[in-house]
Amino acid sequence: MSRIHEALKKAEQERALAQGGHSEPGRVVDASSESVPMSAPLDTMAAPGLPPAFSSQFTFDTLLARCAQMQWSPDEKTMLFFGSQERMYGTEEFRTLRSRLYQMREKRPLKKVLVTSALPKEGKTFVAANLAQVMVQQHGRRALVIDADLRGSRMHEALGTTSAPGLSDYLMGEGDEFSVMQRGPMDNLFFIPSGRLAGNPAELVANGRLKFLLNRVEPLFDWIIVDSPPAVPVSDSALLANFCDGVLMVVRSNSTPSDIARKARQEFTDQHLLGVVLNGINVDASNYTRYYYGAYDKRATPEKQ
Repeated sequence: MSRIHEALKKAEQERALAQGGHSEPGRVVDASSESVPMSAPLDTMAAPGLPPAFSSQFTFDTLLARCAQMQWSPDEKTMLFFGSQERMYGTEEFRTLRSRLYQMREKRPLKKVLVTSALPKEGKTFVAANLAQVMVQQHGRRALVIDADLRGSRMHEALGTTSAPGLSDYLMGEGDEFSVMQRGPMDNLFFIPSGRLAGNPAELVANGRLKFLLNRVEPLFDWIIVDSPPAVPVSDSALLANFCDGVLMVVRSNSTPSDIARKARQEFTDQHLLGVVLNGINVDASNYTRYYYGAYDKRATPEKQ
C-alpha cells in the first residue's frame, strides 16, 4: 500500500473521529472526486458567514406561513394588472413579452430575468413590476420580483408598500429570506424591496449572499424578476447579470441616446442579452406597437374598442 493511500486513509479516519462518527473500514476517499454524502444535512454545505443552502424544509407552505402579508396600495396608472380595466393600454404588450420569454425558455434555462436600462428614468422598474404581474395572471404561476436597485429604488412606491426590511438588510446579514420578503393582494406575487440605504451597494451585491438567496428561493417560483440599477452610470447591473439567466434592456423611445444604448449593451454578453423593450411609445403610434415588447406613456388613456 502506497504512502499516499495510507495518508488518505488516516486523514479520513481522523475526520470521522473529529465529527463524532466512525470511518468505513477500508474506505479511501479520492480527494479529486469527494462529494458530500446524501445523508449529510444540506445546511452544513454553506460557506462560513453565508446563509444556509436550500433544504427540503424550505417549502412554499413555509414561505406562506412566514412571509409578511402587506396592505399594498399600488399605483393603478402604472401597475397595469391591479386595476379593473382589462384592456388598459400596455397590458397586451406585456402578454406578448411573456409569450416571448416562454418561447425562449423552450430553448434555454430561463427563470431569473434581470431588467435594466442604460440611464435612469427609462422605465425599467415599470417593466420589471408589470412583467412579474403578468406572469402570475396565468393560473398557478408564482413570481418573485426583487428590487436590486440599492442606489435609487422606486418599486416599493409603485407597489404602494414599504422599502424595508429588504435586500440590503439580507446582504448585510441582518435578516433572512422570510423577514425581507412580502406579499400583497395579488395571488402568487411576492416582493423583496431594496431595504435600507447602504453606502457600498456594489460590494454588497458581490459579497456572495445574493447568490445564496437566489439559489434558496428559486425552486419555489416559476419566475424571478430582478430590477437593477441602470447599466452605464454604475457597475451593479453587470454584477447582477452574473446571477441571472438573461437580461432585458429597456430603451425609452425618443429619449435614450443611441450611443449610450450601445454602451449599455456592451456591459452584457450575447448569451446574457434576451432582447430590448422599447418603452414610452406614444399612443398615437399604436400601428407600430406590435413590433415592440412594451409600450407605455403616462398620458395614455385606455385603448378604445
